Amino acid sequence: MIILKSQDEIKRMSESCQIVAEVLEGIKKLVAPDITTKELDQYAEACILNKGAKPAFKGYRRYPASLCTSINEQVVHGIPSAVRLKKGDIISLDLGVYYKSFYGDAALTLPVGEITSEAKKLLSVTEESLYAGIRNAFIGNRLFDISSAIQKGVEAEGFSVVRSFVGHGIGRELHEDPQLPNFGKSGEGPMLREGMTLAIEPMVNAGMWDVVILSDGWTAVTKDKSLSAHFEHTVAITSDGPIILTKL
Repeated sequence: MIILKSQDEIKRMSESCQIVAEVLEGIKKLVAPDITTKELDQYAEACILNKGAKPAFKGYRRYPASLCTSINEQVVHGIPSAVRLKKGDIISLDLGVYYKSFYGDAALTLPVGEITSEAKKLLSVTEESLYAGIRNAFIGNRLFDISSAIQKGVEAEGFSVVRSFVGHGIGRELHEDPQLPNFGKSGEGPMLREGMTLAIEPMVNAGMWDVVILSDGWTAVTKDKSLSAHFEHTVAITSDGPIILTKL
């Protein structure tokens, strides 16, 4: 069941989303060669708690950290550790916050120092596909109009969208209906209505879309070991058009 939010609920939800945005902005300044992903996680958790909020991911289905840190061929759900970032890596950072009864969720992929031209293109195409999806998130459109816009932009550049993981509704629960694939046929799916709140999150591989899960039970990696990128915003569908709640 898709849960519509009132204007007041969206306003309250935006507070959680702004914490997500602020913490990710802080992490961006820390990403550099030699820092460990565990240090990034510790920073994120400290910031969230300092703002009177709670990490949304820690303990969720027994996930052990507050931040997801996915490096290079890791697609999503990478677990922070003592691994140090190296020049030329790319790292996807996915963060969720629970505050005043609502969740916020966002992700971005960052370069670690100078990266290859292919990696730069992957990050650019993935981020643009997110905004292409958001531009289609307006009242009267169908859910898969978002999906189709993402898929078309990605595949036009020779990349592929991950099928195994999708976007989702969000609100009082971290994952609500509807599921939002990053692929699909325009004109299909539920009608977009005022008050819907969606976590739109394309995950894009430089190679094929297939993924496998590592032995930790969480970390998803590209089957062909190609690079992967991930961008996400929490978005509200309103009479004034889509509003990005996780943008500063």
